[in-house]
Amino acid sequence: MTRQSTLESMMRGYLHHCRTEKGLTENSLQAYRRDLAGLCASLGAVSPAQIALDDLRAYLDSLRARKLSNRSIARQVTTLRGFFAFLAEEGEIPHNPAELLSAPQFGDSLPKFLNPQQIDNLLQAPEETARAGLRDRAMIELLYATGLRVSELIQLRISDIDEAQGIVRVTGKGNKQRLVPVGREALKSLERYVSMQRPQLLKGRVSPYLFVTARGARMTRQGFWKLLRGHGKSAGVFRNLSPHVVRHTFATHLLEGGADLRSVQVMLGHADIGTTQIYTHVMRSRLRQTVDRHHPRAARKSPASSQTGA
Repeated sequence: MTRQSTLESMMRGYLHHCRTEKGLTENSLQAYRRDLAGLCASLGAVSPAQIALDDLRAYLDSLRARKLSNRSIARQVTTLRGFFAFLAEEGEIPHNPAELLSAPQFGDSLPKFLNPQQIDNLLQAPEETARAGLRDRAMIELLYATGLRVSELIQLRISDIDEAQGIVRVTGKGNKQRLVPVGREALKSLERYVSMQRPQLLKGRVSPYLFVTARGARMTRQGFWKLLRGHGKSAGVFRNLSPHVVRHTFATHLLEGGADLRSVQVMLGHADIGTTQIYTHVMRSRLRQTVDRHHPRAARKSPASSQTGA
């Protein structure tokens, strides 16, 4: 067995571990696979046990020379740390050379979100008389009502909706399930779609999936992206509208309405509250307004109002 095939076989072993033990999604596995394929192409002729910290730093420098962004480099560092930690735990290498790799710093970009008028325009954009208008409105309504990831939305089954309890059962990353409450308007849109338009799309065919296409197949990620952007254009919403923007809008509007960060974390399906803390800019803004409005010594007073009579 060549050294390169040894490194490649270890890569496959790590990806198998990530799939079966860590429960990573296919999208995450594909990202790890691309990162590690680049490592194999660059250092494949070196035995894994001989790869040192300087080798990995040189590899990252080569990626910087190709103008990869700091965010992409940081993801590569995460991949390398995980891969070599796995090899060390398995006894394939004596120590983890990636442990001391430093990731580049990059500013946390605040998530884009829609204001209430924009989201109202978006929800009204699908024409109910169109062939799939009721389906499109139900999908957008449900996305805004629950903050689901697009992969979670398209994988929903009819049996996942509990109208009586007003909840949806969601299977998220790592096949972890969570229950998310659904608002009345979204449930009404779902009921109209399921009773009036879904049978027309299926044309006698059977599907366990909630959202289907005119061919009777499950809605795809690409299909939903396309229809959402089309309705966004009709609603006059900015060009880069995506399902994630609607997810961010759900979280932002909840926090603006007084929800606590922990509740939002649970509904979004974040394993770590640190991921949810990107929304704390909303919390800080709301807290500032609360203090200014209610604390007796916080609000600024005009000089005239602060003068007392003689």
